[in-house]
Amino acid sequence: MGHYIVVGGEKSLVASFLSSLSSLVLLRLLRPLRPRAPPDLDASVAGIPPSYWPPVAVEDPVLGSSVGGRWRHLSAPDPGPSTPSAMKMARSSSFFSSLARSTSKLTPLAVFLAFFLVFSSLPSTEAYDSLDPNGNITIKWDIMQWTPDGYVAVVTMYNFQQYRHIQAPGWTLGWTWAKKEVIWSMVGAQTTEQGDCSKFKGNIPHCCKKDPTVVDLLPGTPYNMQIANCCKGGVISSWIQDPANAASSFQISAGRAGTTNKTVRVPKNFTLNAPGPGYTCGAAKIVKPTKFVTADGRRTTQALMTWNVTCTYSQFLSQKTPTCCVSLSSFYNDTIVNCPTCTCGCQNNITQPGSCVEGDSPYLASALNGPGKYSYTPLVQCTSHMCPIRVHWHVKLNYKEYWRVKVTITNFNYRMNYTQWNLVVQHPNFDNLTQIFSFNYKSLTPYGGINDTAMLWGIKYYNDLLMAAGPLGNVQSELLFQKDSSTFTFEKGWAFPRRIYFNGDNCVMPSPDAYPWLPNASPRLLGPSLLPVVLFWAMLAFLLVYV
Repeated sequence: MGHYIVVGGEKSLVASFLSSLSSLVLLRLLRPLRPRAPPDLDASVAGIPPSYWPPVAVEDPVLGSSVGGRWRHLSAPDPGPSTPSAMKMARSSSFFSSLARSTSKLTPLAVFLAFFLVFSSLPSTEAYDSLDPNGNITIKWDIMQWTPDGYVAVVTMYNFQQYRHIQAPGWTLGWTWAKKEVIWSMVGAQTTEQGDCSKFKGNIPHCCKKDPTVVDLLPGTPYNMQIANCCKGGVISSWIQDPANAASSFQISAGRAGTTNKTVRVPKNFTLNAPGPGYTCGAAKIVKPTKFVTADGRRTTQALMTWNVTCTYSQFLSQKTPTCCVSLSSFYNDTIVNCPTCTCGCQNNITQPGSCVEGDSPYLASALNGPGKYSYTPLVQCTSHMCPIRVHWHVKLNYKEYWRVKVTITNFNYRMNYTQWNLVVQHPNFDNLTQIFSFNYKSLTPYGGINDTAMLWGIKYYNDLLMAAGPLGNVQSELLFQKDSSTFTFEKGWAFPRRIYFNGDNCVMPSPDAYPWLPNASPRLLGPSLLPVVLFWAMLAFLLVYV
């Protein structure tokens, strides 16, 4: 679902035109150079387009032949093509020959133009999610007041993604200062390293690094070190799941920076780990100052200066391998379609000992307390798919006007409790969802009026926490759909989902040809030609028994 490249309608037309133009220029540049006619070539021969010149030492019945590297005219040139098709070819060849002569004079400029067109027409590497096309994390940097050598700013991260949140161990934000700025103090967050502050005497800055790395403070931080929306361990909820907690803030006091709007320089090279790689941040852009309304709504203030940074997510950058898979089953077929083998990796305890552990292994406790205990490196149960998360979709019951599905999410990761988990499922029957049990539900409409995507998540204090692998490491619910006679069918795997996302990552689906198919158990109808035969044998049996 996921790192996908999509360009808008107008931009795609421009990109296609530029790409085609650059290809034509490159083809012209990469064509092998043809030999030019010698200066003393006969004028009648020199007037023939270069595309018709023969190579050296190859005889041509019209133009002549080459002897000792010199051209020799054999006969009068052909007066010209006689058929319309030949005349058309001659005109086109004359046009391209003139174009080639004019292009050869501008070869350096053409080379530069070709490379410019190629690199300018390359598609953007910005991440795109078809189910959440406008989702991003926006970092807003508001300067609230000036200081003798810098400013005090409030930095806020807004999670505008509908279903992708930042889970423990939380976000990590980094940037590079444009000048020689330092951080005098911070409230609501801290840098991971102080850096070399040996040049300062008296007051020592909080951080002197050119490229600081900032993390959120943990819950329970003293109140004098907190500001609003801080101190949650870097955890940020998704916009739909919990909009009140979809932001995180901290305050920073920067020194050796500008003290006016004209002397301040915005930082560069923003990076966001949440908690690992996956987000790509653009350049900071100065925008209109943010306005703030007081609690009573009677006064509005504004920041002295504001710039925004937009970060987008890519699953390809986040994970080298998938993180979840889907298995399927149904009431009308005994086949259980498991996750594809080696979906998230393969069992290889010989060359990679400790890659997985059996649930009943006596070494489970020691493996949990091993070197990766605090690194959040997955320690999964040994399975054929080796995925931390498996989502099972079971078509459970069929009624006259309804049908029921059971969804089970199983955690095979011994080192991770998934807090505020969510599931995004795409199926055409979500436009007729009648009831859902023990899950929260929100309809997503990424394609306008098409309602075929649903977001599911746990009920707070009931099943919003997916425990680590073990007997309690699963959550489940049932969905009741109403049938639409025009579309509903159990044939060809229609009852199974099209896509499933867990915590914003696209899960690997089984191959469509492996889906549980509806068995063909209906009796074959007797044809009209067999009816007399059946009646004959029935009458014969009656006569033998009763006569």
